[in-house]
Amino acid sequence: YQQLESRQHVFVHIPPVGCLTRTRRRFYRQVFLVFSATDAIMVRLGSDCLEKRLRLCFEVMGHLVGSHPWWFLVAPLLLSTGLGSGFYFLEDRLANDIEEQFTPVDGQAKEERRYIRETFPGNESLFSRLRLSTSGTYGTLIATSEGGVLTAEALQNIAELDSEVRSMVVHHGNQSFAYEDLCAGALGSCAPNDILDVTVGNRVNLTFPWFHSENGSFPLHGSLGGVELCRNRSAVLSSRAIQLFYYLRQDEGAKTDLTSSFKFDDFPFSFSICPSVQVSYSTSRSMQWEFQKTPGSVIRLFSAAYAIAITFSIISCWRLDNVRTKVWVALCGVLSTALAVLSGFGTLLLLDQPFVMTAASCPFMILGVGLDDMFILIACWRRTRVLDSVPDRLAGTYGDAGVSISITTLTNALALFVGYSSPFGSVRPPSNISNADRNGVWGWGGNFGGEFGDILELRQVQRTDLRPVMATHKCSLEDVNIHGENGIMLR
Repeated sequence: YQQLESRQHVFVHIPPVGCLTRTRRRFYRQVFLVFSATDAIMVRLGSDCLEKRLRLCFEVMGHLVGSHPWWFLVAPLLLSTGLGSGFYFLEDRLANDIEEQFTPVDGQAKEERRYIRETFPGNESLFSRLRLSTSGTYGTLIATSEGGVLTAEALQNIAELDSEVRSMVVHHGNQSFAYEDLCAGALGSCAPNDILDVTVGNRVNLTFPWFHSENGSFPLHGSLGGVELCRNRSAVLSSRAIQLFYYLRQDEGAKTDLTSSFKFDDFPFSFSICPSVQVSYSTSRSMQWEFQKTPGSVIRLFSAAYAIAITFSIISCWRLDNVRTKVWVALCGVLSTALAVLSGFGTLLLLDQPFVMTAASCPFMILGVGLDDMFILIACWRRTRVLDSVPDRLAGTYGDAGVSISITTLTNALALFVGYSSPFGSVRPPSNISNADRNGVWGWGGNFGGEFGDILELRQVQRTDLRPVMATHKCSLEDVNIHGENGIMLR
């Protein structure tokens, strides 16, 4: 062990020889030989060869940063400003389609649907919702009434509601398109609602679930709800709800983009205030709209979480001694994390990467990582000799903290890379963004955060207007900072 010098070793506590049996003596002898052989191998190979080189690189980097503080303070700000310009393209990079984000990219269901579309192509001139390979593009209205919707007054109101929907107009650019220009139908006319053609203006006895007449048979199970039938018969006595469907075209023509603009949000539901009929609606995009509203509902929770994390970081670095407190360094650590997030998001947006709502939780995770790195840097700074110059202290800080922070960054990057290989679109962009932000925290936290603390220390050392202060307590070596001709300054 004398040849190992400054190395740390594991020593096995061996009781007195007289207290050991022959078996235990042999066991401890083997343990000692194993440790001796292991240490000899470690000395020969040099187990810290990589750590020494990394530590040396970080020490050089820390000394360089400490010698040129303003360059490494201003450069990250300018770089973050330039990369943050990618948020200008945020609206164009949004990708919140539920099917695209929450289903496998190469799933078997998508392959089968593609085969069905190629084998059984749709015919917009002979529309039938039974031939749709998807849910289609549609809007549906549900009219309900406590007294029943099959009364003459309720049916008249529902018929007027249907005519209002069919007279809706969509403005796209400098042109206007009516519902008749976008609707899916057969033989040049929009697909009708059979329940209205059967009931409005006619006194018929409806049967459920199929209604048979001279013009053909019509299914009513998708149009009537809350149906009450006659005893032992299929005749309808009353119904509490009627559902109306309005399908839009899905062809490859120029009007396809207009179908997404045809919404029921602006529809004047004047009949909803009628006491006899209540109207509600949904569309094929309703789930998508609700999904897009979800981030707004958790903003308060995220704001509270950010406030708690930032407050905790500041309080943890606060000391009763105004000289030794690191409150400004803690604030700078939070700011460096924010700059890293801004740069990471902006860079990927500039590279035309999609932005999904699930990536909105990435800043909170990155904030925790950034605060962790900040605490490591502050702890390593406090372990340096206060008699050394600021560049030397920063070099020692980077040498001690750089290796551990780099290893953590590398393991996180590998874990996020595994997430990027996921077949789900909602997992890939957040993994990519988190990886970029994590690497940004590694760079910005070391340069911008370290420089801010460096400038504070330089400002503290370069004070020349200090007056002699009578010491009222015994000062330790950690509390004294000598700076040349200016004497001794209480720290």
